[in-house]
Amino acid sequence: MAGKSPAAFEVVAVLSRVLGALLRALLVVVVIATPSLLVPGTTEEAAQVVMLIALALGGFVLAEYGATYPALVEFRDAPPYNRVRILSLFVMLIALSLVARGPVGGGDTSLLIVLQALGLWLGQLLDFGWSPLRVVLSHLPPEAGGVSARQVIAMAGLAFVTMLCGLAVFAVLVRWHHWPSRSHPFNVWINLPTFDPTMGGDVVPRLIRDARVNFFLALVATFILPVAGLKIAGHFDPLILTSPRVMVWGIALWMFLPLSMAMRGLAMVRVAQMIRSRRARLVAEVVADAPQAV
Repeated sequence: MAGKSPAAFEVVAVLSRVLGALLRALLVVVVIATPSLLVPGTTEEAAQVVMLIALALGGFVLAEYGATYPALVEFRDAPPYNRVRILSLFVMLIALSLVARGPVGGGDTSLLIVLQALGLWLGQLLDFGWSPLRVVLSHLPPEAGGVSARQVIAMAGLAFVTMLCGLAVFAVLVRWHHWPSRSHPFNVWINLPTFDPTMGGDVVPRLIRDARVNFFLALVATFILPVAGLKIAGHFDPLILTSPRVMVWGIALWMFLPLSMAMRGLAMVRVAQMIRSRRARLVAEVVADAPQAV
C-alpha cells in the first residue's frame, strides 16, 4: 500500500464507488420486483412495467452513488441511514407479499400462518374509530375476489410494526452508537444536497425547524395517504383496490413514507446537535487560548 501512487489510490476509490453503486442499484431492482416475484398471477404486461420502473430507479441510484457529489439522495456518506430505509421497505414488501399470496386460514406454510396471525393481531389494534385502516376497509368491494379484509388488516399490522422497528433501529443508532460515525468527517453539503446552509440565518434553528416539520408530516401522512390513495383509485376501476400487488404497494408506501420522514427528522436533530457541539468546543478552545494570547 505504501508503494502505490496517488493515481492508483484514486483508481481504487473510483472502482470501489462504482461497484458500491452497482450493488445498490441491483438491490433497488430486487426490492421493486419483489411483489411481482412473490405474488402469483402477474401478467406479462404488468411484469414489463414493473421491470421498467425498477430499472429506472436502479439507474437513478447508480447515477447518484456513482457520482462524486450527489444531487438528491440525502445522507449518502452517512451509513446506515439509507440501508435502514431500504431494508425496512424490503421486509415490508416480503411480508405483505407472503400474506397476499392466498386467503387467510388457507393451506399455508407455518411461516405464512405465523405472519398472518401476527399481522391480524397487530392490525386489529389499528382498527379503531376514524382510523385510516377502517377507511380503507370501508372502500373494499364486498364481492371482490382479490385480497380480503382480513388480509388487509394483517398486511397493515405487519407494515406498521416494520415501520416502528425501522424507526427504533435508527433511533438506537443515533442515541447509543452516535450516528453518524465520529471516525469520519461529516460533510453537510454532501449528505444534505438539497439543504442550503447559507440561506435563512443560523443553520441550527433551521435544522431543528425542518426536523419538526418532518415529524409533523410523518404523523399527518399516516392519516392522509390512505385517503389520497383511495381518491386516486376512485378514478379507475374500483376492483383495482382488491389487486394483491396494488394493495401490497399501497400499504407498504403508506408506512414507508412516514418512516422516511420521521428518520429524516431524527437525522436533522442529530446534525443540529453535532453543529452545536462543534461550536461549543471551538468557543471553549478560544476561551482557553485567550489568556495566553494576552
